[in-house]
Amino acid sequence: MRVIADIHVHSKYARATSPRCDIQGLSEGAKIKGINIIATGDFTHPAYFNEIRRDLAPSEDGSGLYVYKGTRFILSTEISLIYSSRLGPKRMHHLVLAPSLDAAAQINDVLGRRGNLSSDGRPILGIPSPEFAEILFSISKDVMIIPAHAWTPWFSIFGSNSGVDTVEEAFEDQAKNIFALETGLSSDPAMNWMLSSLDKYSLVSNSDAHSLEKLGREANVFNLDSLTYKSLTQAIKTRKGFEKTYEFYPEEGKYHYDGHRECDVLLSPEEAKSRNNTCPVCRKKLTIGVLHRVSDLADRKMGTRPDSAVPFQYIVPLTILISKALRKPETSKLVAEEYSKLVRYFGNEFAVFSATEEQLRLATVKEIADAIIRVNTGHVRWVPGYDGVFGQLILDESASDSKKGAVDRKQKSLGDF
Repeated sequence: MRVIADIHVHSKYARATSPRCDIQGLSEGAKIKGINIIATGDFTHPAYFNEIRRDLAPSEDGSGLYVYKGTRFILSTEISLIYSSRLGPKRMHHLVLAPSLDAAAQINDVLGRRGNLSSDGRPILGIPSPEFAEILFSISKDVMIIPAHAWTPWFSIFGSNSGVDTVEEAFEDQAKNIFALETGLSSDPAMNWMLSSLDKYSLVSNSDAHSLEKLGREANVFNLDSLTYKSLTQAIKTRKGFEKTYEFYPEEGKYHYDGHRECDVLLSPEEAKSRNNTCPVCRKKLTIGVLHRVSDLADRKMGTRPDSAVPFQYIVPLTILISKALRKPETSKLVAEEYSKLVRYFGNEFAVFSATEEQLRLATVKEIADAIIRVNTGHVRWVPGYDGVFGQLILDESASDSKKGAVDRKQKSLGDF
């Protein structure tokens, strides 16, 4: 059966997260988006873990997935590891999936002795990645660890300021138990395909949402024989039944290009290198973005597609598209009304991006239909994100080409990827 899964989100117990991000809210948000399996997020937080145990019922077949009012949940959390190693200081975030409440409770018990799990939904622990992996896999071989948002400059496995160059350097003897990487919002699979060393890892994409509105901004599509934890994690590991991922345009991510937010400086990797990676205004070091970092480690040209690669499709969150099409704020009443009309018409948000042009033109006004069609065909322009600033979508054909940093993005068909 075909399912859409978003396996990395956060709860109301994580810093800067909506109070609506609890089991009830996540269930409601998942239905609106069209997500069939949603992460609990933050199961390491003691108060939230109590809510998870209270609110979630085991699925009828004991599958390792849990149910709330028809929505299936997978137990997940994100851990921030900050530690020193022989390669220097390291700061990495890892996504953790647990096969059962018992396993999650054991993880919490062990990690709770190493740090304060109540401090944040995404706790900070001083455990090296190899030791962290050894601890979790000793609890259950079915636990899955996925390096989170693998390329962002801060707190990631390959980040320009915080990571290493290979999974083996990060996890040492535990690298053999790492099967997947999360691409993050500022990179897409095509960028990761530029590194032959990553061919053996599945590339997953998730929202990392801190509010219900951001659920599903990236997600994974599986065709599973059964709705079980084992079936889903095996599909990730083997790529059998892993149909595609839904992706941000990477230019939309807030660390795609290089730059310095304080000085309003946005630079392509080529421009940054020509300036010795220094801000031309204040002369301080630039924040080196994901595209720059990928190009530094790449051993292939953009456009290479490994034989075992999982396809992907670009999307833009529907409220952003409607806002741009109507030239109204995302929070405006008109945008909310048009969003609700489309979701009611198609059943959920993901169904909108699977609709034909004819269906879209019947369902909504011309401006919105045109915007969705342009995204689906890649006929959009972006001012890329940089140094913590999200990229800006440009739909207006009359917008000046002198718009700072604007780049064209022509998407090939899904089959080309």
